[in-house]
Amino acid sequence: MRQQTAMLKIINAQVLTPFKIIQNGTVFIRDGNIESVTEGFQELPEIVELDAEGMYAAPGLVDVQINGFMGVDFSDEHLSLEDLRRATMALWGKGVTTFLPTVITNAQKKLKKSFSILARALNDEEIGDSIPGFHLEGPYISPVQGFRGAHLEKYIREPNWAEFSELQIAAGNSIRLITLAPEVKNAIPFIEKCKELGVVVSLGHHNGSADIIHQAVEAGATMSTHLGNGCGNLIDRHENPLWPQLANDQLSASIIVDGYHLTRDEVNCFFRMKGIENTLLVSDALDLAGLPPGEYTRSERQVVLSEVIKYPAENVLAGAASPLSSCVTTMMKLTGCSLKDAVRMASTNGKSPGRYSGGGRDEAHGIC
Repeated sequence: MRQQTAMLKIINAQVLTPFKIIQNGTVFIRDGNIESVTEGFQELPEIVELDAEGMYAAPGLVDVQINGFMGVDFSDEHLSLEDLRRATMALWGKGVTTFLPTVITNAQKKLKKSFSILARALNDEEIGDSIPGFHLEGPYISPVQGFRGAHLEKYIREPNWAEFSELQIAAGNSIRLITLAPEVKNAIPFIEKCKELGVVVSLGHHNGSADIIHQAVEAGATMSTHLGNGCGNLIDRHENPLWPQLANDQLSASIIVDGYHLTRDEVNCFFRMKGIENTLLVSDALDLAGLPPGEYTRSERQVVLSEVIKYPAENVLAGAASPLSSCVTTMMKLTGCSLKDAVRMASTNGKSPGRYSGGGRDEAHGIC
């Protein structure tokens, strides 16, 4: 993305910001980064000019949970830098300009290999600005069927700091976000160590009690991963992991709003409980996103791709098949929220302090 026009001016745009829409806005972009946003026409000679003709311009979308795209699996130990470039450029085409490649539960040797490959992208001249770090989802999650989702039970294990440190070294110290289950042995002290080192801890694929969830928050957990998913199909109506996460104001919540992972009522309840400030839209897209429907073998699993990706052997969803941009549209449809707010939940909120630290881009992107 660095190979762009040195200076670009977008005129006559409805510019979305986290707080308002600037009508008839002018956006100045230098070397791919937004330099300024003003209202009305601003003259600047000898510059490439693009007339938005009244369309919307918004910050690039930020996806903190994406497992792959267009046939490229970020957990693949045979991943190449060229594969990453191809997936990143495909995501640019869908409006995602910053993302955390997500690596899921696997054997330690394979996890180290995956992160060592991904780390090569951090300083890549072409795509490095789009990848501020990585998300490790597992392997320290619940081994119980339903709660583990499509993660393979044989690779699930208890948190181990020495083991995690090996992964951080392989990742160039760039694992920014980790999803784990707070009820498993050693989870609470592990969360405390993550907080000390600035690694954001998100609770997911778990069956933690209200007391355990409270302890996890006290230890430093600040997020819930794809709330409402990674959960048993049958849970107690009173004592379950959803209520305490919804009730705790210190936990922000990421949700998959693709029209399949959550119902309309779930999305509305979660959104009303957490509010605009503490709701993050994520895609949870797999590498199959963008490929033709059918049956596929992925990471020792037989999965079925349709509008969503299913793992029939466990009767669970294995991931999403839609990019984050479609979640913006669906969020508006299901909740009636404004475009401005939906974009905020899919962009600005993903870069807020306390969630993960790192670079990333602020890039103008036309939603419509």
